Amino acid sequence: MVSWPNTDSARAAQPETVSRTGLLALAGLAGPLWFTVLVIVQGILLPDYSHMKMPISALAAWPTGWIQILNFCVFGTLMIAFAVGLNIGVQESRRGAAGFPLLVLSGIGIVIAGVFPWKMINGVPTETTPHVAGAIISFAAAGLGLIVLSRRLSTDPRWRSLSTYTLSTGITVLLLFVVLGIFAIDNDTPLHPWAGLIQRVLCATWFVCLIVLACRLRRLAHKQVR
Repeated sequence: MVSWPNTDSARAAQPETVSRTGLLALAGLAGPLWFTVLVIVQGILLPDYSHMKMPISALAAWPTGWIQILNFCVFGTLMIAFAVGLNIGVQESRRGAAGFPLLVLSGIGIVIAGVFPWKMINGVPTETTPHVAGAIISFAAAGLGLIVLSRRLSTDPRWRSLSTYTLSTGITVLLLFVVLGIFAIDNDTPLHPWAGLIQRVLCATWFVCLIVLACRLRRLAHKQVR
């Protein structure tokens, strides 16, 4: 977190900043939970949809696709807010400075994925080119963002214990994204029957890390006001 100068004005401003940081931490908690619950609900509403075989984005192709479109837009916005919270709550450092803009870019990619959803063409859920671009941006920037952020975490004593975990999560997200994109998404790829499962493992890995970071951010924000 940004060091507070030892002045009366800084002390007066601190509670407001801490309160804002706590709210932004809630975005990191609410985002993954919101997204996951709505995906599960849609799977229940759509008996022809397969969580095992189909990517999450395919949900937008059905008549209830507005739910997934909303899901992407809200989740992306919350991830941008959470990135801002992390930028405030982690000590500034030249190491890992690019982590914040990468995480913001990831949130923007998620919103793009919602604005340009999959379409149902001849009864088949079909991806759109802008959506693919949004997905690439969101997953690649998320993985890279966590990797770079881990360097910044390592310079802050309050966050150092999570730096290795954040680094390993970022690497795992990137590796799973490559596996998904090369070996599972296209119809003729060997892991295509498990494309949905692989993507969900990727998201679970990513989401758990977001929740862990959000819990740490919120706990530190509360400590500041005691």
